[in-house]
Amino acid sequence: MNAPAPRLPRIGLLGGSFDPVHCAHLALARLALARLELDELRWLPVGHAWQKARVLTAAVHRCAMVGLAIADEPRFVIDRREVERDGPTYTIDTLRELQDRTEADWFLVIGQDQYGALDSWRDWQAVVRRVTLAVAGRAGSVPSPAPALAALPHRVVELPLPPMPLSSTEIRARAARGEPLDGLVPPAVARYIAQHHLYTS
Repeated sequence: MNAPAPRLPRIGLLGGSFDPVHCAHLALARLALARLELDELRWLPVGHAWQKARVLTAAVHRCAMVGLAIADEPRFVIDRREVERDGPTYTIDTLRELQDRTEADWFLVIGQDQYGALDSWRDWQAVVRRVTLAVAGRAGSVPSPAPALAALPHRVVELPLPPMPLSSTEIRARAARGEPLDGLVPPAVARYIAQHHLYTS
């Protein structure tokens, strides 16, 4: 009788500008760990965000804030490959690099907004062939794919994230006004923002 195949590691990928990382990011990451039974979740701060018009805070600060936010969970790992790569950041390039090195069950953790616009990504068809999409659905609604994505068979699981009306845009605005960030970002991140005078100009 043949022995069962060994279980592959289950690895999640959570990308974003994290400018700054906030409590909703952490809630989604923890939900993904539990629901997907992940062995590891890699946080991928974006390098050159080709779909964003504004200039991001320096990568050294964004990576430092992520490191502070995830320090208490050993299954969270910061992966700096996208900030170290020259040129625009494309998810497909990251997936190819990772999957060339590690055999695993890969999960791409995204929000409903990204799911609804995924057909605007570079080589998006190749992206969905390589991963299971783990989509944070809005409360009470089923995640809706982009029309072109709906027509393409793909693996998807829903992550039912409770409503958390947090945005990095509002947090940056509050920091610029000198208002407290209690409950919006982890305390260590709030201290880092204050110490380095981020978002004040």
